[in-house]
Amino acid sequence: MKIGKGWYALFTVPLMFIFTVVVIVPFAIGIGFSFVEWDGLAKHAMHFVGIDNFLEVFTDVRFLQSAARTTVYTLISVICVNVVGLIFALVVTTKLKTANLARTMLFVPYLIGGLILGYIWKSVFSEFFLSIDWGNWLTDRNKAMIAMIVVTTWQMAGYVMIVYITGIMAIPDDVLEAANVDGASFLQTLFKVKFPLLMPSFTICLFLTLSNCFKVYDVNIALTGAGPDYQSEMFSLNIYNEIFDLSNFGYGQAKAIIFFLIIAVITMIQVKITKSREVSM
Repeated sequence: MKIGKGWYALFTVPLMFIFTVVVIVPFAIGIGFSFVEWDGLAKHAMHFVGIDNFLEVFTDVRFLQSAARTTVYTLISVICVNVVGLIFALVVTTKLKTANLARTMLFVPYLIGGLILGYIWKSVFSEFFLSIDWGNWLTDRNKAMIAMIVVTTWQMAGYVMIVYITGIMAIPDDVLEAANVDGASFLQTLFKVKFPLLMPSFTICLFLTLSNCFKVYDVNIALTGAGPDYQSEMFSLNIYNEIFDLSNFGYGQAKAIIFFLIIAVITMIQVKITKSREVSM
């Protein structure tokens, strides 16, 4: 039976309406607010300042420092998460008797909310580390960054592992058998056969980790709270503090728009590069 176009509209229109109301309209309103000076209170008047908010961003030392800090954190976290997740995937796709249990246990950290996760690890890095004379990592700006990378890796490695497992299981057995017959070693099979065929999985995992690490907020506020002295403040938390702590609503919106554009450009470049390296099976 041929389904009419009306049935497609019945299912898509409500979803598009919700998406428009929840995402598109607030985003458009936010763009408008980025051109005004306003403290976010309805009783106070807005003052149109044009692009002054955007120009001020490039002279905001605290914001530029948070941008540099977020970039470093993201680069290291993306590498760590994907390397650890890929190793997990390679291990649990072997003839391991406890493979299913291992997959479950490794995926569980991702199910824990970022705020809860941050508070759990906060006690580890402060109380437990103090008890074994390792010091409180969260009061040292360099160690606080390392602590965030550790927590991010612990949380997300199990998630990207699932994507890599799917990619590994999709590799045809005859391709691996042919490599084995040709006398390819484990490393040769891994780098010359599996990795090229896993490029679609790399595309997905890199996109997810890049976007999530750039947008990190909950782990940041729960684990370090931007301390010590704002030395672990990331992009998102800087924008939050600008709007809600300093009551610079318009300026904070301008930061948010720039933040969105940076993430959009970086992720599009990443997807374009990795997709160009994908091969068909």
